[in-house]
Amino acid sequence: MVSLPKVWKQRSNLPVRATALPPLPVRAVLLFDIDGVIRDVTASYRRAIVETVHQFSGWRPEAAQIDALKCEGCWNNDWEASLELLRRHGLAGGQLRGGQPGGHRSSSDPRSREPAPSAVLRGDPGQPATDASAPAGLPAFDTLVAAFSTHYFGGDPEGDPTLWRGFIGQEPLLVGPEFFADLSAAGFLWGFVSGAEPPSVRYLLQERLGLADPPVIAMGEAPDKPDPTGLLQLAATLLATCGANPAGGSTDNITLGREAPPVAYLGDTITDVQTVLRARERMPDQRFLSLAVSPPHLQGPGQKERRRVYEQQLRAAGADRILERSDQAGAALEALLG
Repeated sequence: MVSLPKVWKQRSNLPVRATALPPLPVRAVLLFDIDGVIRDVTASYRRAIVETVHQFSGWRPEAAQIDALKCEGCWNNDWEASLELLRRHGLAGGQLRGGQPGGHRSSSDPRSREPAPSAVLRGDPGQPATDASAPAGLPAFDTLVAAFSTHYFGGDPEGDPTLWRGFIGQEPLLVGPEFFADLSAAGFLWGFVSGAEPPSVRYLLQERLGLADPPVIAMGEAPDKPDPTGLLQLAATLLATCGANPAGGSTDNITLGREAPPVAYLGDTITDVQTVLRARERMPDQRFLSLAVSPPHLQGPGQKERRRVYEQQLRAAGADRILERSDQAGAALEALLG
């Protein structure tokens, strides 16, 4: 991924109509999750979860079951989510990333305090928890990751993207490059904080959206959300590198805090909302804003009630504003800034 000292290249790397704009005072920092916000992963990452679980158990979880797991707020990593679905479906043993047994977590792990597995995550209650043909135990974590990667990339993740034959080829964009040009024109710094794998992020941002050297924190470059380290790191680096402050002046030592512009984060899960809440706890003098949007699979026909419930959960978790679409982020931030 891009090294952080190189992140402030937005004005020179955006479409021509953005590069001609005069410098503006930085009014806010707007950071984005990627999956479900910048691209629709219903038929890619979500499908890879389903097929990975099926590969090891013979059971395919439904979208509502994956949503229920994600709404617990601690399964942002799709590999670990796949393993947890297998565990709750009835498979035993195996390991979570970090070497802890799948069925046992330390008291310091927030997931050790999760509620008992709900029936919705155990499949059809009228059927046994495991299929007769399913393996008796969970796969090793590395084995599961390799299977997931085969479904998602369908080729070498570090290789030529034109040779990928996996589900990654089925990811409609939810915004275009002009969206980011408009954000820059409005005086917003922008970037991405995502749990997606770096090769997938590079392909999306650089190849598909045409953003050269986009400011981004991806999987492995910061602790997993809801830990706010990645969000804080990228926001601080953007402000420091561009040397901007709310008054429109310049300085070499801009830091997050009471005098810094607000920092907003747009995501589509409770984990994303919790990331903002934890950022507030870590830096109470800095203004943080949580923007949230329902994932695309809840925005189609016949999903009105499920979407309403999901958005209610986002509000209850602490989201400041619920959007109908990701491309409304600039207008929503304008409204919150007053």
